[in-house]
Amino acid sequence: QVQMVESGGGSVETGGSLRLACVFSKNIFGRYSVAWFRQAPGEEREAVAAILIDGGPKYADSVKGRFTISRDNAEKTLVLQMNSLKVADTGVYYCAASYAYLQATWYMADRYNYWGQGTQVTVSS
Repeated sequence: QVQMVESGGGSVETGGSLRLACVFSKNIFGRYSVAWFRQAPGEEREAVAAILIDGGPKYADSVKGRFTISRDNAEKTLVLQMNSLKVADTGVYYCAASYAYLQATWYMADRYNYWGQGTQVTVSS
């Protein structure tokens, strides 16, 4: 069983930055694919970024060049640095982990086995 807790959400204006962190109950990096998803009101959950088992980062087109995903093995923490935030980035951000070897399907929510409780990000104009 893997548990995680997200933090770092908040309210910012357009163009601002936030840093989200997800602390895992155990070190799973290199054995699980880990990712950030988000869900806006009335919308489906969508993938934002991931670090796959082979270490390769993946990004949704909508966040490329603005968001950076990274991991701190010693702290068992997955980080999402979000810069140049837009109103469209508003939503609840979730940390997720999958024990499957994901590649082309990294963006599919049903491929992930464990989820955090989410942290709210609100971007205002």
